[in-house]
Amino acid sequence: MALIITDECINCDVCEPECPNGAISQGDETYVINPDLCTECVGHYETSQCQEVCPVDCIQKDPAHEETPEQLQAKFERITAG
Repeated sequence: MALIITDECINCDVCEPECPNGAISQGDETYVINPDLCTECVGHYETSQCQEVCPVDCIQKDPAHEETPEQLQAKFERITAG
């Protein structure tokens, strides 16, 4: 399952540099996560780094993009192959 940044985001800029896949970027009002690039850090780390550093806990699993650990691993392999 990809992650999503909720409206509670305070634009503190700490999550974006932590994403190993470049899935986080500045949106119109808050940061956003590209679900095509988000692997929840599978393949890189044991835990999602953006969630670890978020001071307001506004990064959650996105129910619109449910994925199994195996699907996240396959996405990681696809992203890093190029």
